[in-house]
Amino acid sequence: MEKKLFKAESKRLLEMMINSIYSQREIFLRELISNASDAIDKIYYKALTDDSLSFDQGNYFIKIEADKENRTIHMLDTGIGMTKEELETNLGIIAKSGSLAFKNENELKDEHEIIGQFGVGFYSAFMVADEVTVISKALGSDVAYKWKSSGADGYTIEPYEKENVGTEIILKIKENTEEDQYDEYLEEYRLQSIIKKYSDFIRYPIKMDVTERKLKEGSEDEYEEYTEEKIINSMIPIWKKNKSELTDKDYENFYTEKHYGFDKPLAHIHTSVDGAISYHAILYIPEKTPFDYYSKEYEKGLELYSNGVLIMSKCSDLLPDYFSFVKGMVDSQDLSLNISREILQHDRQLKRIANNINKKIKSELQNMLKNDREKYITFYESFGRQLKYGVYSDYGANKETLQDLLMFYSSKEKKLVTLEEYISRMPEEQKYIYYASGESNERIEKLPQTELVSEKGYELLYFTDEIDEFAIKMLMTYKEKEFKSVSSSDLGIDTKEDEQEAEVVEKENKELFEFMTNTLSDKVKVVRPSKRLRSHPVCFSSDGEVTIEMEKVLNSMPDNQNIQAEKVLEINTDHEVFQSLKDAFEKDKEKLTLYTHLLFNQALLIEGLPINDPVEFTNDICKVMV
Repeated sequence: MEKKLFKAESKRLLEMMINSIYSQREIFLRELISNASDAIDKIYYKALTDDSLSFDQGNYFIKIEADKENRTIHMLDTGIGMTKEELETNLGIIAKSGSLAFKNENELKDEHEIIGQFGVGFYSAFMVADEVTVISKALGSDVAYKWKSSGADGYTIEPYEKENVGTEIILKIKENTEEDQYDEYLEEYRLQSIIKKYSDFIRYPIKMDVTERKLKEGSEDEYEEYTEEKIINSMIPIWKKNKSELTDKDYENFYTEKHYGFDKPLAHIHTSVDGAISYHAILYIPEKTPFDYYSKEYEKGLELYSNGVLIMSKCSDLLPDYFSFVKGMVDSQDLSLNISREILQHDRQLKRIANNINKKIKSELQNMLKNDREKYITFYESFGRQLKYGVYSDYGANKETLQDLLMFYSSKEKKLVTLEEYISRMPEEQKYIYYASGESNERIEKLPQTELVSEKGYELLYFTDEIDEFAIKMLMTYKEKEFKSVSSSDLGIDTKEDEQEAEVVEKENKELFEFMTNTLSDKVKVVRPSKRLRSHPVCFSSDGEVTIEMEKVLNSMPDNQNIQAEKVLEINTDHEVFQSLKDAFEKDKEKLTLYTHLLFNQALLIEGLPINDPVEFTNDICKVMV
């Protein structure tokens, strides 16, 4: 029997495909099952136009058997089969897809799409097999043929005896090596797990003889094994059912079955789209943050299916980073199964699906915020930080998408509020959206810098996440209102009279403030009288874009660049301490130096910043006490 050679380009493509296209060997089973499903589909299509054919779905199935002793996997389908010419064409020329040709010839409609189109999936069998045998009898033919190949060296075709229409594939599994254990593909449990993972929703039964245990008759503790044929796959995916048929419990069960999380999802989105791009999707918004969510180990992405066949477990391109907490799946018949991960990432259809999903997620979150605030707050406490990162990242490209989803703690409401709610309560004369930053709400409430804004009756937003100020700096404005930190050098509140009074005080005490500034020359930009303090003697404000809280965040990072905010030490000229400063300036410059350092260190403590020399600070306190 003459061995036929693959064409030169086909031989090279086969070698590349086996070694490069598929990143996981287990994919071979997915590909062969998909081809078998296609073969059954083809009979279904024939029956639609051929009155001599009937299609009873109960008669069609895929059967898989593993033989450890002979190191073979045997797959049988009851599909349309192949003639000798089709074996030559479909298996003799790599990337020649019989499914695609059948689809084009019969002008199939999308509602019952055939899976395989690229025609390279069959050859993934050579990733695990030294030898592949295909025995096929075509519908309407009296003769069967056997196709056999050991890989890139070529193949043989010869007549063969086969009673029923359909195709059998026999894989001679490779021997184990030091690097690779091929035995696993002969294990019953492993084959079942691969079927469930990739082909659970193939619409025809995938059968296996499964080993079970039962109590021996008449025994209470002795078991015996027996073999029973079982259907491994679920067949009907939940996402193709009508929403009216499904309950919240159904969606929760699917969430659990797919191991999307150990929590109970806060909300689900079930969407089906038909048009230029067609797909089904079930998306979940989790209740709790995964333990590794804010780490490098966390991998975002949705499960991606093509006609119920899993292509990727984590398709990251379907979700933007700011919605990376979303779990779920997408199934589209417009995406090809036999395609590498790298090519898929640049698929135009995939990007269109991703854009639609992005809008759906935002809409669901907005509805939750509007109609079930308690649930939204639960979500926000888990994932609000991610939304803020989304505002900050990509130079603010997504801030318009996310700004209405943000919430911050309110000094007036004593709870989380949206920016829209803050704006709606602003007095007419208020120019800015005021905020204060700190480690906690309790710490912020005690900040001296908040006194003037609070006295005016203006609402404050409390920023306690390290990302907050960075996100707001990127947002810049909301509804044409600028954000303003209570530590900003200019709060935009002072009246003309306030300005004039401050100028008089500063002028009268110019030399005092110059002395204090020089004393702290390497630590602060300037020392000046405060217009914001009421009961506290001292505080910091900042000039420039980097605030004191931002300084703390930046310098806590591994690549500490020692970034410093431009600190201004503000003195309350109405406080008793100021009189002590003036007296010391007139009588005892050494004491004024001592007071200046003490006030500077007090301001550091108020901000939660470390004191450069704690020993010197305690000694200074002792000097004051003596």
